[in-house]
Amino acid sequence: MRYVGKRDLFTVGKYLGNIMQGIGFVVALPLIVALIYGEGNFLSFIVPSIISLSIGTVLKRYSPEECAIRLKHGMMVACLAWLWAGFIGSLIMMSALNIDFANAFFENMSAWTGSGLTVFSNVEALPKSILFLRSFEQWIGGLGVVIVVIGVLIRPGTAAARLYKSEAREERIKPSIANTVRTIWWIYLTYTVLGIVLYGLTGMPLFDAINNTLTNLSTGGMSIKNLNIGYYRSDAVYLVTMFLMILGGTSFLVHYQAIKGRFSNVLRDIQLQATFAFIILFTVLSIYIGGVAPLESVYYVISALSCTGSSISSTSQMVAWSGYFKIVLIICMLTGMAAGSTTGAVKIIRVITVLKGVYWDIMRILAPEGSVIPRKISCKSVSDAEIREAGSYISLYFILLFFTWSVLVTYGYDPLNSLFEAASAQGNVGLSMGITSFNLPLIPKMALILSMWLGRLEIIPVLVLIRGFVEAFKVN
Repeated sequence: MRYVGKRDLFTVGKYLGNIMQGIGFVVALPLIVALIYGEGNFLSFIVPSIISLSIGTVLKRYSPEECAIRLKHGMMVACLAWLWAGFIGSLIMMSALNIDFANAFFENMSAWTGSGLTVFSNVEALPKSILFLRSFEQWIGGLGVVIVVIGVLIRPGTAAARLYKSEAREERIKPSIANTVRTIWWIYLTYTVLGIVLYGLTGMPLFDAINNTLTNLSTGGMSIKNLNIGYYRSDAVYLVTMFLMILGGTSFLVHYQAIKGRFSNVLRDIQLQATFAFIILFTVLSIYIGGVAPLESVYYVISALSCTGSSISSTSQMVAWSGYFKIVLIICMLTGMAAGSTTGAVKIIRVITVLKGVYWDIMRILAPEGSVIPRKISCKSVSDAEIREAGSYISLYFILLFFTWSVLVTYGYDPLNSLFEAASAQGNVGLSMGITSFNLPLIPKMALILSMWLGRLEIIPVLVLIRGFVEAFKVN
């Protein structure tokens, strides 16, 4: 039986056209910054924007919708959308900065996926428009390229629901997906304005405040300064950044409950409870066993757990960290914060589900025969399928992590630092041990790009895409 045919590809193409149009619009916006600062790189933005808008329009208008959109189509659209976004962004950087495709694609894939790893050693030398492009890509990518387009270009209905789920989102704030996306947008925009104001109150320049808000709220972390947030040497800036990282790593459903004044629901949210428990636990371990200063400990634990990758130290200082502190941060980068937020990694809810599943199995064995073990998390019943899904995903996650880690070690990089870099890329974090650079060999660079892409899409959609194309072009 063939599960995917050429008719399915027409459906994918039609909805991918919508995404391409949205990407074309997004990459044109930094032109405003180029105009403000008198930069003459207009064509670097205009040409890729027109390419994306034109191809997207053709696909949308002339692709026959041969079948109703299903989840498999949504997943394939999501996978291709992130690749296309990285490609269009790379065209801009190749033109504006005169760099090769591999480095340009790495930088843009890192930005769009909110990973925050950068190949540039001196970001302060980059044009302001390129700095803003990176920040804006992270801000859009934090919500999800597909979700942004749902809110703007796609009509409410089944298509919106399928595409929404394709980016690993399940939560519904409102009964309809369209209203859910709209509510998420308003929350995100409100926090963005709040972040800019808070940074402004610390005395930060407006351009810096805008970019730092875009990158830290989206848990992207890619900075406009060589020393990242450490450039400002201000406790007030550090506190604002930690606040934004926690906001970004918290579920939008929890934000909505808080805005509506339902604080009892907020306090009962198990992911939020676990987040603060982990922050306290790992900070205490880092201080008293890792020997790290208190402010540095809590900052990096939040940065790693939220998958932001924001830093207050130089790369050489981070490389000199104790092995224990690196392992603590690796655990944080693998765990992540809440599902339904802008964070990456495995997500806390999956960790809780698997641990609870093990506990329930033990209780089932110990209980008298015929006993019924209640299985609930936050007063919600948990099925066998949900436990299996969480366990399967974590298994796939570690297989992919082992692959990327092996590639880096094969190329001669320190094993612990390689594991740190691999966990950072796959969790879309951005903290680096200095392995990521402009001169990183092509194979490990490709492995990290693959890791960032798979990590952002949560692996399964990519496997669906690969299988779908194999099926579609299979010769009987």
